Amino acid sequence: MAMDFFQHQDVARRKTGLLITYFILAVILIIASIYVACSAAIVGVKVKANNEIDWASLWNFRLFVWVAGITISIVVIGSLSKIAGLAEGGKAVAEQLGGRRLDPGTTNVKERRLLNVVEEIAIAAGTPVPPVFLLNESAINAFAAGFSLGDAVIGVTEGCMTRLSRAELQGVLAHEFSHILNGDMRINIRLIGILHGILVIGMVGYFIFRSTMFTSHRRSSNRSEGNQLPLVLLGLAIFAIGYIGVFFGKLIKAAISRQREFLADASAVQFTRDPDGIAGALKRIGGYASGSRIQHPNAEQASHLFFSNALNRSFVQLLATHPPLPERIRRIEGTFDGEMIQDAAQNWGDDETAAVAAFAPSAPHPSPKLDAVPERVLASVGTLDAEHIAYAGEMRRRLPSVLVDAAHEAYGARAVVYAVLLHRDPSLRSGQLARLEAHADAAVFGEALRLAPTVDALDRHLRLPLVDIAIPALRMQTMDQYTAFEQNVQHLIEADGEIDLFEYCLRHVMARHVEPNFITTAPSRVRFRNLVGILPQCAQLLSSLAYFGHDEVAVAERAYASSVASLPPGNRPDLLPISECSLDAVDSALETLAEASPQIKKTILGASIACVAADGRATLEEAELIRSIADAMDCPVPPLLPAASA
Repeated sequence: MAMDFFQHQDVARRKTGLLITYFILAVILIIASIYVACSAAIVGVKVKANNEIDWASLWNFRLFVWVAGITISIVVIGSLSKIAGLAEGGKAVAEQLGGRRLDPGTTNVKERRLLNVVEEIAIAAGTPVPPVFLLNESAINAFAAGFSLGDAVIGVTEGCMTRLSRAELQGVLAHEFSHILNGDMRINIRLIGILHGILVIGMVGYFIFRSTMFTSHRRSSNRSEGNQLPLVLLGLAIFAIGYIGVFFGKLIKAAISRQREFLADASAVQFTRDPDGIAGALKRIGGYASGSRIQHPNAEQASHLFFSNALNRSFVQLLATHPPLPERIRRIEGTFDGEMIQDAAQNWGDDETAAVAAFAPSAPHPSPKLDAVPERVLASVGTLDAEHIAYAGEMRRRLPSVLVDAAHEAYGARAVVYAVLLHRDPSLRSGQLARLEAHADAAVFGEALRLAPTVDALDRHLRLPLVDIAIPALRMQTMDQYTAFEQNVQHLIEADGEIDLFEYCLRHVMARHVEPNFITTAPSRVRFRNLVGILPQCAQLLSSLAYFGHDEVAVAERAYASSVASLPPGNRPDLLPISECSLDAVDSALETLAEASPQIKKTILGASIACVAADGRATLEEAELIRSIADAMDCPVPPLLPAASA
C-alpha cells in the first residue's frame, strides 16, 4: 500500500536518525584509526619475542582521550560551520553551486517556460512558488533544496532548460517537487553539513603532512637534528584515514538517496500521468554527451540532491547516489529496450505557445462549491495529480497577463498585494489609498492604482493563486522595502476594523512564506506525539472553526461534534464559548499544533476539515482557511476541486 504524506514525513524523520547513527559509527571508526596511528607514531610499536606485534603496548588511555576529544571537536566544528553556512537554506546551496537566480519577470522564452511550469506545479501542490536558480552547466540535471517549504528553491541546469521538451521538463520538476513534499530536503542539507565534518579530518591530515614535510626539508638543509619521519607518516596516515571517512560518507549518501530516487520517479509519473515525460528526460540524459555530470567543484558535496548522477560514474556502484539510468527507465517503462535518445540541439519554443493557447482566458464565473470530504482532502495532502496540475494551469492562464506580469516584478508584486486588499466600500478604500500614498513607494502606489480595476474584476478564487505567483518577487525586496510593505499590508487589512477569512489567509501567506526571507525563524520540531498535551489547543482551533463556518449556534455545535468525533475516545474536548474564539486564538493554537508529530497533525487536520465543511462541501473562503491551517502545520494541500469534478 502506498504511503501518504504523513507516513513519508515519519519515514524522513527516521532517516534523519539513521543518518546520525551512520555518522556516529563513522566517527568511532575514524577515532580508532587515528588513535592507532598516533600511538604507533608517538609511543611506538613493541614486538614480542616471537616477532608478533604487541598490540597491548599501543594502548594508552590518556592518549586515547586526547585523540578522541580533538577528533570529535574537529568533526563537530567542521559540521557546525558548514551547517551555519547553509543557514539560508536552498538559496545557499544553489549559490554554492554557482546558480543564478532567475528574474521572475524574465522575457527569455526558455526561462519563461521553465518558470511557468514551476508555478503551475507549485499552485497544484498547494505550496509557495519557489525561486528558480539556473546553473551554467551544459549537463541535463536539476535539484530541490531547502530546510522547509518556506525556503525551498529549485535549481536547473542550462542543459535541462534548453534540451528537454515541456513534458520532459514537467516530469523532471515533478520529481523534484516530490522531494520537497516528502520531507527529503532537510535531510539532504543536513547530510552536506554532517559529512563536511568528516572531510575536515582529511584536510587536517594533509596540513600535518605538508607542514612536517616542509619542516623536515628545512631541518635537513640546515643539518639540524631530530627525525620528522614519524610526524610525516602520522600526517599521511590521518590524511588517508580522513578520506576513508569520505568513503563512508559516500556510502551514507548512497544508502539514504538511492531508494528515494525510485520513489520520486514513481511520484512524478503519478503527478503528471505522463510516464513518457520523465522517461524521455532520463533517455535524453543517457544519449547526451554531457549526460548529467556537473562540473562545479562543489558538486561532490551536493551530489545526492540532483535529479540524476552529478558525478563521473563510480567504479563501485555501491557508492553511486543514484540508481543506473536503465534501471530507473525500466521501472517507469517496462518495455524499455535500452535505446537512449541521441541528443541534438532542440528548439522547444513552440510547445509553450501551444500550452498557453490551449487555455484562453474566459469570463469570470461564480465560485462553485468545492469538494471537502475529509478523507479525500487528507489523501491529497503533499501529493499532486494530473487533475490538479491541469486545474492549476487553467487558473494561472485565466489570470490577466497584466496582473501576472506585475506579480513577476519586485515593484509590481507589492502593488498586486496592495490591490487585492483594497476594500470595495469607496469610503474605506479612499482611506486605504491615502495611507498608501503617504507610506508606500510612489512607483508602487501608482502601479497599485493602475492594477486595481483589473483586480476588482478578477474571479475571487484567482486571488490567492495570484499572490502565490508574486511570492518569488516579494522575496527580492530589500529589508527596508519589506518593512514598509509589511506595515502597509497590516494597515490595509485592519482598515475596516475586522479581518475577513481572505485577509487572514493572505496575512498567513506573507508571514509563512515571505517574512522568513527577512527574519530568521527556527524550523518547527516535534514535541508532541499524542493529543493529551495539546487538547486545549485542539479545542481552541476546532471551536473557532465551528463558529466561523456556521452562523447559528446549534449548527456550530453539530459541526464541532462532527469534528471531535474523528478524535480518539478520551481526547474529545468540549466546545468553548464563542467569546474565547477568534482568528488570533487560531494563530496561537496553530503555533503549538505545528510541533505535533505527522500522524497527530493528520488527526488534527482531518478534524479541522470535518468542522469547516460539515456537509462535505466548502465555500471558497472555507477552502482557503483549510489551506492556511494545513500550511501552518507544514502540510501542503492542493486546491480543492469543484465538487462535481471531484
